[in-house]
Amino acid sequence: MKDRSSRRRARRIAIGAAVVIALAGMNGPWLWRVGSEKYHDYKINKPEYKADNGHWEVLNFPEEYRQNTIHAALLHTGKVLLVAGSGNNQKNFDKKQFDTRLWDPVKNTIKKIPTPVDLFCTGHTQLGNGNLLIAGGTQRYEKLKGDITKAGGLMIVHNEDPDEPKTIPAGTKFTGKKNGKTFVSQHNILVDKAKKVFDPATGAFLRTEPGLGRVYVEAARSGTKYETGTQDNYRIQGLKGADTRNVYGMAQKLALDKKDFQGIKDTFEFDPVAERYIKVDPMNEARWYPTLTTLTDGKILSTSGLDEIGQLVPGKNEVYDPKTKKWTYTKGIRQFPTYPAIFQMANGKLFYSGSNAGYGPDDIGRKPGIWDLKTNKWQGIPGLGDPKLLETSGTVELPPAQDQKYMVVGGGGVGESEDSSNKTRIVDLLAEKPMFANGPELEKGTRYPQISTLPDDTVLISGGSEDYRGRGDSNIHQARIYDAKTGEMRRVADPEVGRNYHSGSILLPDGRVMFFGSDSLYADKANTKPGVFEQRIEIYTPPYLYHGSQPALGAGPKTIARGGSGTFPTKHASAIKTARLIKPSASTHVTDIDQTSIALDLKKSKDSVTVTVPKNRSMVESGWYMLFVTDDQGTPSKARWVRVP
Repeated sequence: MKDRSSRRRARRIAIGAAVVIALAGMNGPWLWRVGSEKYHDYKINKPEYKADNGHWEVLNFPEEYRQNTIHAALLHTGKVLLVAGSGNNQKNFDKKQFDTRLWDPVKNTIKKIPTPVDLFCTGHTQLGNGNLLIAGGTQRYEKLKGDITKAGGLMIVHNEDPDEPKTIPAGTKFTGKKNGKTFVSQHNILVDKAKKVFDPATGAFLRTEPGLGRVYVEAARSGTKYETGTQDNYRIQGLKGADTRNVYGMAQKLALDKKDFQGIKDTFEFDPVAERYIKVDPMNEARWYPTLTTLTDGKILSTSGLDEIGQLVPGKNEVYDPKTKKWTYTKGIRQFPTYPAIFQMANGKLFYSGSNAGYGPDDIGRKPGIWDLKTNKWQGIPGLGDPKLLETSGTVELPPAQDQKYMVVGGGGVGESEDSSNKTRIVDLLAEKPMFANGPELEKGTRYPQISTLPDDTVLISGGSEDYRGRGDSNIHQARIYDAKTGEMRRVADPEVGRNYHSGSILLPDGRVMFFGSDSLYADKANTKPGVFEQRIEIYTPPYLYHGSQPALGAGPKTIARGGSGTFPTKHASAIKTARLIKPSASTHVTDIDQTSIALDLKKSKDSVTVTVPKNRSMVESGWYMLFVTDDQGTPSKARWVRVP
């Protein structure tokens, strides 16, 4: 009896054990995942891990304050301007719902800012007066061939009247003299008056050259029968008198083919103190995806972009004068793909790294070089091992600016190519014959890397994706820090949020870095689900902020001229080793032309430090900067805002 009872008990134990093993087998992956996640959280929050690798924190704003952030800029008030415009959402565009937010990282408050036009895919840069210049944006979203119901395209309006320009309002009808088909203008245009041309030798009148205007037109009705295939002259309805002869349209093919995004000419200055947009004179050219670069004299160069009919601006670059608030064309023609990475060098010339954000022919304006804007002369820079993989790469001026070295990170093939590069390339522009050389490699081919210069002369490189717009679930959850002094790059803590297209990063005054945006084409590995715009902000705290307390820098002069000095009280003078002026970022589409880190001469006393700003106007542009000092442990202070007049 006892034996049977023992056998039954043994059988029950065996069966129970089998059930436990079976359940463990079925739930093993889940148990392993939960355990792994808990261990990972434990590991990344250990003090020694943070001191070596830094730490990430995700911020999730209240729903009413979330937006599809496309552009971000740090203002001299310490607040961050987050600009969405329509946020790559045509429904918002059609409803004229344009968004801007102003985020205070210290108080963690958010304010909605009225947004006058669609600043989606605008250009921006910091001005010497502390305002943010914003130029261009979206006039019309792209339309794919199957979505287009009305034939359309470019209409060139001629004005042969030498006495006055002509305004052609939106909704004006153009009727072909040969084809008899009617097309309607989609926006207002101003057509210059005709120009009389005289013989320079004799002064005799030679001819009149008509003024020209460009406008996008659409057929009055839907259907393929309203397409045109040949050039025609177009009569403009509504004109009277001599204007019926002097003003007319000319167009080539007007069809149902794909139409690219169209740009606007609108220009604004955002006032960080008043916290509002101020409208100024528009650009001469409409631009969507332009780059704005500050010049030695404080004027701003605007390059590239898609124009008002969706074509790449044909090399007609222009300059904004902050004093007159007006734009003028530069001499000569120089064409680039959209969002070209064009930096001002310390000698006043311009460096184009080859980085760009996309639109444009694959054989025009892709090669890096040095550009003399005054003469329009060009000096190419050789040495790239993968010159066809620069689209969606990022470029950063390596710190300090005095070294004039630049790094190009990652990139991919033109358009929707699957190709991507894992290279970094470095060029020394002070060399007699500048040439690119390969730097340390990334683990994966990387499009859309986010890059921020840090106060300790290192560079943070994070995120991106292996494929176009994160296709195939290819976001890269990795971050690295590159040491500009040693040339070494090391892996640090991994970000939680994936970032690709429409993302960027901004160095904050407390030494942390904020990351925004990301616009995946698809939300799954099989590329079957539409992507969702990433609205979360993530903050990276670098390792240097876990090495002990930050050196404190007291209040000092808020203005220091080039060549001038300023003294700041501190109890940590003996430990302070370096001082840097870092220009606040204005970031979008892997393009951040503003960020620069300038080494300052440093003198120390018992209870203060004195810093001296370099005299070079091309290197030290007018405007507001963050002044950081860094101690012998590599820990930076919180920044003091200083203006260079």
